[in-house]
Amino acid sequence: MTVIEKGFAAEGEPWKAIDHRQRVAARRRQRMRSLLLSSALQLLVENRTASPSIDDIIAAAQVSRGTFYKYFPSSDAIMRELIGRVAEQWVRVADPIVRSHDDPAEHIAIGIRLASMLAVHQPGVAGILGQFGWAGQQAPNMLEFVRRDIEEGMRRNRFARMPVTLAFNIVTGAAMSAMHRMLETECADDFSELAAAVALRALGVESATADAISSSPLSANIVLFEDMLGETISDAS
Repeated sequence: MTVIEKGFAAEGEPWKAIDHRQRVAARRRQRMRSLLLSSALQLLVENRTASPSIDDIIAAAQVSRGTFYKYFPSSDAIMRELIGRVAEQWVRVADPIVRSHDDPAEHIAIGIRLASMLAVHQPGVAGILGQFGWAGQQAPNMLEFVRRDIEEGMRRNRFARMPVTLAFNIVTGAAMSAMHRMLETECADDFSELAAAVALRALGVESATADAISSSPLSANIVLFEDMLGETISDAS
């Protein structure tokens, strides 16, 4: 190596050191963010009736209040991100199953039935979505997941013409009520099918057709729902 090359190499060493420190610091921030999110998530799963406070979260994470504020300005902020991540993970799991069919009415029915499956096999996830709802501000992917099928159904005259917000309320109301009901111990095995059929009829699908669509075989494996909570937090890393 020439003297000039050695000079350039020496000049580059400080930049390498700085870059390494930046990567280490970024990984440390990611780990702390994931810790705060997972602590809030665990509190939600253990207590579905209330949103955890900052004091609850920092106690569970064993960090200071100052550390919390480095990552989130309020308890509402961490909850919005957490609920958004849960909803995104749900869409990621459900979308391939729903998209395996072409009929928007089938999409709606399958989505409602998958929500019920979620309540049975992942009650923690279902409890969070059921408690906080599917507001577009918190879960834009969930909103889009339902909205596109509603609009496509109306475009094809599969559904009756109505405000999209009204149709959205019909679908999400059926899905959330099905989740809540399936979380209870005494629930009819076909409740999710009944909820899906009622939603389709409210959207304008003929009664017999709605019943047939909602009771058709559902090709979904419960393995798809395994460790959704863990995947939700790993996405923050």
